Amino acid sequence: MAATVTAVAAAAAAGVLAPAAASAAPRPDAVQQRLDALVREDRVPAALATVKGRDGRSRAYTAGVGDLATGAKAPVDGRIRIGSNTKAFTSVVVLQLVGEGRVGLDASVDTYLPCLVRGDGIDGRNITVRQLLQHTSGLPEYVDTEGVLAHPDRYYEPRELLDAALAQKAHFAPGTRWEYNNTNYLLAGLIVQKVTGRPLGEEITQRVVDRAGLRRTYFPAPGDMTIHGAHPQGYVRAADGSLRDYTELDPSWGWAAGAMVSTTTDLTRFYEALLGGRLLPAAQLAQMRTTVPAEALGPGVRYGLGLVSRPLSCGGLSWGHGGALPGYETFGGTTDDGRSASIAVTAFPDDENIGKHADRAVDEALCR
Repeated sequence: MAATVTAVAAAAAAGVLAPAAASAAPRPDAVQQRLDALVREDRVPAALATVKGRDGRSRAYTAGVGDLATGAKAPVDGRIRIGSNTKAFTSVVVLQLVGEGRVGLDASVDTYLPCLVRGDGIDGRNITVRQLLQHTSGLPEYVDTEGVLAHPDRYYEPRELLDAALAQKAHFAPGTRWEYNNTNYLLAGLIVQKVTGRPLGEEITQRVVDRAGLRRTYFPAPGDMTIHGAHPQGYVRAADGSLRDYTELDPSWGWAAGAMVSTTTDLTRFYEALLGGRLLPAAQLAQMRTTVPAEALGPGVRYGLGLVSRPLSCGGLSWGHGGALPGYETFGGTTDDGRSASIAVTAFPDDENIGKHADRAVDEALCR
C-alpha cells in the first residue's frame, strides 16, 4: 500500500541530501549537473541516467535519494518501471510476426480478433494493425489513472480493460487523425497472443529481451507487484505536496502498453539493437520508422510504429519512446550513429517542467 513520506522527502526537496556521485565519470559533467538540477530544482527524489557518447563508451549516473524513508542513495542503473517504452517492445513483436507473414500491417483487427472490437462508432473491421501501432485508430482510452492510484494492488485482465474502452464513443474515424492511446497497444498485445498462442510476456522475452541481451529487463508475471533486484523507490506527489510511495503496484493495467521493468542501460541497449537492425528485418524496421506528425508530444516530434523521432538541437534525429507509470518516468533517445541517452526520474509526472528539463538533458547528452 502507498505510504506518505515526510521529513526525509522535505530534506531531499530542499537539497539537504547530497546527490550520489556519478558511477563512471570521475567528476561532475553536464549530464551529472542536469540530474542534480532535476533533484534540486524539480524536486524529484532521484534521477538515473545512462549515456553512450561518440567515443562508444557508456557512462552511468545517479543523483538524489533512492529511498526517502531511509535516505539510501539511488542504486547505479537500478531497475525502474519503464511505462510506455513497453509499446516499442510490443511493436517489435508485432512487426516480427509481419516479417514472418503471420500478421498483415494493413489487415483489419477483425482478421485476428473477429467481432471483438465493436462500440459506438467503433468497428474492428475498419481498423488496421498499422493504425493500432501508429495511434491513428480513433479508439478511446481505457486508462483510469485515479482508479489505479486509489487501488494500486488491483489486477486487471486485458479484456476488462478493453471493455472499459469500448464502453465509450470513438474519438474519430480510423486513419483521419493521430492521438496517443493505450487501447491501441492493448489490442496489439491481444493480436500477438491470438496469432502465437502464447502469453505476450513470453513472446516479448524470447523475441526481444533475450535476443537483445537485456539482462535486467523483464515483463512482470501476473500478480507480481514488486520490482526485482536493486531499484530506487517510486513516488507520486499528493495534493498536499507530500510524496507517496507507489513502488509496489500491480502493473497489469499497463500490460502491452506499459507494464515492463528495465534499467536506463538496458533501454539504451534495446534501442541500439533495434536501430542497428538486430531485432527486425530491414523492411519492417523501415515501416517502424515511417512517421506521422505527433506535435502533442513536442515540437517537431513524429510517431512511427511504436517509435518516436525527435529533432536534435545539433541536427538530425533521435529515436526512442519514453514512458510514465506511477512512481517513475523515463526519457531518452538513440541516434543512427550509435549515440544514446536514457534518463529516469522517480516521481510520477506532476509538473510538465520535469519533462521539458529531462528532454533537454537528453538532447544535450546526445549533442555534446
